[in-house]
Amino acid sequence: MSVKRKPLSFESLRASLWFWPMVAALAAIAVTLVLLPIRSTAGPWAWAFPGDAQGASTLVQVVGTASMTAATLTFSLTVVALQLASQQFSPRLLRDFARDPLTQATLAILVSTFVVCLTALRGIRPDEPLPLVVIALVYVLGIASAAALLGFVGHIARALRVDMMMVAVHQETVATIGQTYPPYGDTEKVPMGDEEERTDGRPLRASESGFVSVIRPQPLVAMARELDLVVRLDVRPGDHVVRGAPLGIAWGDGASGEAVRRLDDQLAGVIQIGVERTAEQDAAFGLRQLTDIAVKAISPGINDPVTAATSLGHCADLLVRLAGRRLGTQAHRDDEGTLRLLTPDRDFRYYLDLVCAPVRRFGRHEPMVLAAVLRLLRDCAVAARDDEQRSEIGRQRDLVVAEIAEDILEDDQKSVRDLGDRVTEALAGRVEAAYRDRAGETRSF
Repeated sequence: MSVKRKPLSFESLRASLWFWPMVAALAAIAVTLVLLPIRSTAGPWAWAFPGDAQGASTLVQVVGTASMTAATLTFSLTVVALQLASQQFSPRLLRDFARDPLTQATLAILVSTFVVCLTALRGIRPDEPLPLVVIALVYVLGIASAAALLGFVGHIARALRVDMMMVAVHQETVATIGQTYPPYGDTEKVPMGDEEERTDGRPLRASESGFVSVIRPQPLVAMARELDLVVRLDVRPGDHVVRGAPLGIAWGDGASGEAVRRLDDQLAGVIQIGVERTAEQDAAFGLRQLTDIAVKAISPGINDPVTAATSLGHCADLLVRLAGRRLGTQAHRDDEGTLRLLTPDRDFRYYLDLVCAPVRRFGRHEPMVLAAVLRLLRDCAVAARDDEQRSEIGRQRDLVVAEIAEDILEDDQKSVRDLGDRVTEALAGRVEAAYRDRAGETRSF
């Protein structure tokens, strides 16, 4: 069995700068062509333009030229923002800039204004009444273009602040966590048998290389029920697969060659493989972006441990939310309660390693960064729901403390180890002792 790449998805369209401007341009052409035959020298549209055809033509040309100039400026600022985000923070932030709704809306308004002006010029003739409705539309779009440009400049100046980038990633990841994982006490999708360890069955293999971006369980459950199969996937959104690599297995009474071929033909709409990771179902991607910002901030070329500590603060909130969710493999059943699909997912240890491991390795010479990691672990310890989570938090605490560089001053080493002791206190349930300090020194940076 093989999984085929789906060429386009709504998520990929959201991440493209060309889609909505193109849609707006086509709509502008259609609307302008419909309105051009409406010509009058009086009536409710007389306010649009009191002059003659030459003056109207000049107005349309001025608005069209200005809108294209503004569009060029918008594109230039967007490219600068993409370059800055890639070099200073993380190349994985480029997707967020490209699909920014205000940027796309600004480009759509400017491009549609230019298209309306270009189309309107062919309808302005000296020997005929003016198309006043179209001229009124040009007038309104000209004002809208000016407002959009001013709004975009203010927005891009705000969006280029690293704090706003982290907030945007954080909010998107919070939404992904809420949509992907059930609450901690929800046992509806807990696997009941030993299907997770099963090794026999017909293999599913990737026909394309790339990142698994979306898995749609319900259509796959319906297909498995129709074919009387049980499917276990061994990949999850965010995993990178190579052509021919195993993706999972299928077994059951209906696992014949014909059934396998039918399932194979329908999998392209269920499992999407793309060229880059997306946050649509991948909570780890948001943590990866925030960790990238932290690692880049403590690099010698930037040397900004405060930004790294701020990024870890966002990671702490996300990890606390994950601690309150039921992680791991999910079982999906049909309407009759029969198991049809097992989808794996990441556990709490994976998420802790994802955040803590690179930051403690690259920040081992900076006490502020190590302290930020331990503050994160202290917050996670307070939110831990079971002994397994507490064990993983204790493991990370030991790794961070062991990573302290020997060339750090003794006083700085003591402050880092003190935070390690506070993680221990939080794990033991002594929350007040874990947070009590002299002057807020273990909460601020």
